[in-house]
Parts: sequence; C-alpha cells; structure tokens
Amino acid sequence: MKVSFVGGGAMGEAMVRGIIGRAVAAPSDITVCDIDAQRRIAVSQAHGTAATAHCGTAVHNADVLVIAVKPQNLAQLMTDLSGTLEPGQLVLSIVAGASLATLRVGLGHEATVRAMPNTPAQLGEGFTLWTASPDVSEGQLAMARAILGALGREVYTTNERYLDMATAVSGSGPAYVFLVIEALIDAAVLIGLPRDIAEGMVLQTVLGSARLAQESGQHPAQLRDMVTSPGGATAEGILQLEEGGLRALMAHAVIAAYEKAKALGG
Repeated sequence: MKVSFVGGGAMGEAMVRGIIGRAVAAPSDITVCDIDAQRRIAVSQAHGTAATAHCGTAVHNADVLVIAVKPQNLAQLMTDLSGTLEPGQLVLSIVAGASLATLRVGLGHEATVRAMPNTPAQLGEGFTLWTASPDVSEGQLAMARAILGALGREVYTTNERYLDMATAVSGSGPAYVFLVIEALIDAAVLIGLPRDIAEGMVLQTVLGSARLAQESGQHPAQLRDMVTSPGGATAEGILQLEEGGLRALMAHAVIAAYEKAKALGG
C-alpha cells in the first residue's frame, strides 16, 4: 500500500510511525508533503520516508492520501487538489470538523474517509472513530482500517454525527487529562511532596487507574466506591471535588468543544 500524507505535524507523524511500526506500509511506500521544509525533512529523516513540497507529487504516489492539515488550511488545499485524484484512490481526512460532504465537494472525489484519532496514537495507544462515504469499496475500507488500527483502537460508525462528538471527547480528551495530571502534581507539591516524587506518583496512579477501569469491566463509580471508605480521607477529597462542580465543568468543557468542532465544519 502506498500512502501519502499532506501535513506532517504531530498527528501526521504519529500515523507514519504507527503504519511503519505495524508493517502496514514500508517507509519507501510513504510520502510526506508539508509546506514547512524543516518539518517534512525531519519526518523523512526520522522514518525513512520520501518528502515533497508539492501536493501533486503526493497525490500521484498514493493509494491512500491522508489529509492531516489544520482546519483553516483545508479550503485552499482542496482547491489545489480538486480534480487531481483518480477514482481508485482513497482520501482519509483527520481534519477536525471537515465533513464527508465538504471533502467530497471540495476535492471533487467520492471515495473519502473521515477519522478522528487522538495524540496517544503516538504510542500506539490512541482511539480513532471513523466513517466513510458510500463510494468507499471494501478493499479501501480494509486499507483505512489497517492504517487507523496501527494507531491503537479503531471503531467504525455509520453515523457521521458522532465524529464531532469524538472530537470533543477523545480528540480533546487528552488535554483534559493532562490538565488534571498537572493539577494533581501541583497539589501534591503544595502539601509537601518533592516534585519528582509527585510526578512519578501521579502518572503511575493515572495509568494504573485507567488500566484497572479498562480491564476490570466494572463501572467507574464502583471502582471509586472501592477507594472511598466511609468517613475517610478519599471521601473528604471527593466532597471537595463535587462541591467545586467538577462534573459540571467537565460537561461544559465537552459541550463547548463539541460546538466548536461543529463550527469548524461550517
């Protein structure tokens, strides 16, 4: 499979790393196009891929063209690429907010996949929700699944409306988690723990808690109850979080991100 990337940023490079690491495509079958010369050269040197400044070259070399540019750059890119794609090529977009209809009309191309991966894909621990236009063949679906599966867990949906929701939850979610991690480390330092111990403690606690929730099959509320003894220290801490409106703040954050994702798509 020959895969070309238009956009060699963090997510583009994460996808390159994943598909090479999982042997979905060889470095010699991957082309990275980026307007930033330093960026495309850096990705090429790190992973052994071809590099180009010209979108036309990327299109010509591709069975699958991955569009990994920022939303504000998509309109110009679609103008540049319109009419250049062959019917047998697949477009896989990870541009936040860009609908299948926008891609199909803007590119003048029917075989399109829309996906929302997240940054843990850099470690092969990502989550990607994706959908496809009706014109995507079974073979092309298999190619898309192989690429996205190399990033971690992938889930296909026929309801495109869920993609903007995924942007707000799994796409933006790592930032929410990192903010909680940062706040918990700072709180640990505040009560007297050395920062290096606090960082290691918090990171392992978050990692272990997520693994326990994933592998135990129990509802998070059940797991929380296991830690929260009546009248204990954890109960006092939970009370402060609830009184501070943690649940409501998280809901407001997800709703705001969802509305922004929809607005990005026009």
